[in-house]
Order: sequence, then C-alpha cells, then structure tokens
Amino acid sequence: MPGVAVKLYSVFFKLLLKHRLQNLISISADGLSDPFGVSTRSDESVAAANPSFTDGVATKDIHIDPMTSLTVRIFLPESALSPSDPDSLKLRNGDNHHHQPRSDRRHSHGPLNPTPAERNESRRNSYGFGNESPEPYGGYAPSPNRNSRKLPVMLQFHGGGWVSGSSDSAANDFFCRRVAKVCDVIVLAVGYRLAPENRYPAAFEDGVKVLNWLGKQANLADCCKSLGNRRVNGVELKKMNVQGQIVDAFGASMVEPWLASHADPSRCVLLGVSCGGNIADYVARKAVEAGKLLEPVKVVAQVLMYPFFIGNNPTPSEIKLANSYFYDKPVSVLAWKLFLPEKEFDFDHPAANPLAHNRSGPPLKLMPPTLTVVAEHDWMRDRAIAYAEELRKVNVDSPVLEYKDAVHEFATLDMLLKTPQAQACAEDIAIWVKKYISLRGHEFSY
Repeated sequence: MPGVAVKLYSVFFKLLLKHRLQNLISISADGLSDPFGVSTRSDESVAAANPSFTDGVATKDIHIDPMTSLTVRIFLPESALSPSDPDSLKLRNGDNHHHQPRSDRRHSHGPLNPTPAERNESRRNSYGFGNESPEPYGGYAPSPNRNSRKLPVMLQFHGGGWVSGSSDSAANDFFCRRVAKVCDVIVLAVGYRLAPENRYPAAFEDGVKVLNWLGKQANLADCCKSLGNRRVNGVELKKMNVQGQIVDAFGASMVEPWLASHADPSRCVLLGVSCGGNIADYVARKAVEAGKLLEPVKVVAQVLMYPFFIGNNPTPSEIKLANSYFYDKPVSVLAWKLFLPEKEFDFDHPAANPLAHNRSGPPLKLMPPTLTVVAEHDWMRDRAIAYAEELRKVNVDSPVLEYKDAVHEFATLDMLLKTPQAQACAEDIAIWVKKYISLRGHEFSY
C-alpha cells in the first residue's frame, strides 16, 4: 500500500482539485470561451527555460502558433554535442549512478551502466559564444562546423485532467529532463490549450499541429542545407549562417537551430501522461492516416503512461478503486465534463474510450508499437490494459508495465518524482523505446 505521506497528500490534492474543477464549471457556465486559449494556469509552479546545459539538459520555449497559445519546450540533452557515431549510443542514466534491480516493477532489467560520451569539442557556455561571434548569448547555439549527433525526437504530452498542468511546470520540467537523459532523445513538451476555455478537440488538434510543425522544421532545415553550398564561376562558396536564409515577414529565422542541428524526425516517439496519453494515441492515429505526407517525420512508437481512459460500462478496477488516490473517479468525471462539449458528453466518446464502437481512424493493426504503463492502485488501469491486449491481438508490440503499490501519476507527480519507482519507470521506458530508436537495432530489447 502507498505510504502515509502519499495518502495524506492525496486527500489534500483531491480537495484542491475538486475545488478548482467546480470553480471552472461555474465559470464555464457563463459561456467561457477563448480561441487563443491558455496553456498554463496562473497558480501553476513553473520552471524557467534555461538554454545552457544545466544538469545535462538545455531548454528553450517556442510559441509555434500565433493564433493560439500553443507552445513547446525543447529539452536538448548534452549528449547531442558528441560527435556522431552510432557505435557510441548507450543507454544513459539520468541520475549518474547505478541502480540494482528492484521488486517494485514487474520487469527487472538489471543494472544500467551508462558510459559518458567523450566531449571532443568545447561547447558554448552561459557566458556567451566562443570566438566565432561577438554577439552575447546566454545559452547553447549550434556551430555549423560541429559534426554533432542526430538524436531521436520524443513528443511529450503532460497530464492534469485537461484543465491544469503545462509544458513548463516544475514537475513536468523535471520529468522531461530525466527522460531526455535516460532515453537519449530530444524531448518536445507540448503546451496544448487547456479546458474549459478550449474544449475537445482543441488539445488533440494542438498535438497534431506540433507533429506537422516538426515535419515543417525538418523540411526547412533541408532547404537551408541546399542553400548552404553554391558555386560561382566554378568556385564553391559556403555560407556559415545558412539558417538565416529562410526568414518570415519580420526577418526572423523560421528554422529552429537546435532541431536543425540535432533532431532526427524519422525516429519520433510519442509519450503521453494521464490525459496526455489520450492525446498521444490520437496523434498516433493521425500519423498513421497521414502516412508519407508526414515525411520525414515517422512515428516509430508511443508510450501511454496511465492513460485517462473511461467508458460507459465500468470495469472491475473502476468499481473497486473508484475512490483511489489523487484522480479518483468522481473528480475525473468533473474533468471530462469540462473537456467534452455538452452535446458530445459521453464516456464512450472516441476521446475517452479507445475501444468505443464509434472509434474512427485506421485499424488497430496499423498502430505503432505501444508501451502501456499502469499503476496497481489506479482505477483506470483495466481499460488501459484492455487496449494493450487488443493491440496485441492484431500483432502490435504492446507490452504492459504494471507497478506494485503505485498510484496514478506515480512517476510524474511533483511529490513522487524522486521516488525509486519514478526513476525505475523512466529506465524501463528507455529500455523499451531503445528497441525502436536505436541505430544498432534491438540490443536493448527485453
């Protein structure tokens, strides 16, 4: 069973969440609507972006849609600065120490032995550029002369019951930093629009918009490369700052330099936390439908961490654990009332139940490999497991990791982020994801 501290914190958490939801319901009754939307609440504890490599990860925020509040926070691990060498890819440990197998997870994968990559070239630090440019800048800027590694990209969708949470919250920042280091990927945390200001399908559309934006960035980067070298009278001329050649109406570069230098969109993974899992699954379906239209972006796998699934016919866990920790069923029902439009409110809505009879999109057999993480004391667990079982029936790689004595959001909630289970979960995710993003194949498979 969860400890006393977790139980007490859960009680206060549910009281505050219920109070917030009821306030939002009363406000939404007055016709609250804002097309621009909000992607973070004023009372949210946020972590400022830091473009220098703090704790091995640099971050920056980008507002990618001028018509809405949609933003992304990029988490770039310092391993991206290493020279490109497929043989140097190793499973990295985010906390820089070895872990022994634990009994608190279903699968024991043994200790992880990270090997720090050699840093052959000095990086720009927080005091500005090197000698290449006199312009001061308090963070990392890629050098066109550096032969840097291309890392996979992971789109991360935060939780919060549709109405709270953000890409720049302190808890989400900590979690994404851990994932970026352990999985050795560039994490794009999506700050989608929250309800009730923007109900369904706003958050889902924002997820697809970020995926399309990633593809656009990759294509713009390729265009810049083609502009980089030209011949005049048989003499090759090289532009050192080719990323500035494609600009918008205000003269600003349209190419994101971190992604242009270090991102490999052909190895894209979706990771959704709680309600973010619902968004990730929707984005995966849209990626399958788009097919080659998304190139060079290719979704190779998705991770659903205790997804926010529900349905009209209750499962055994929904009956037995209805009053479970943190997000119990009554509170979650309030969240769904704030997210779904009144005329569409139905627990078998495609956004709520992935196995609903009215589910649209491609057949399950075309879905990408899916890792599902569930907690023992989470009332949503049965429906997530059922979805994974349906995927396995059509030969989709869809393992389930169930954690003993764990609660909903055990690996992402601020209070539980530093627990052994949270670290173990990140390591387990990394081991599975490496099967699909490693350039060397399945050396990290179970």
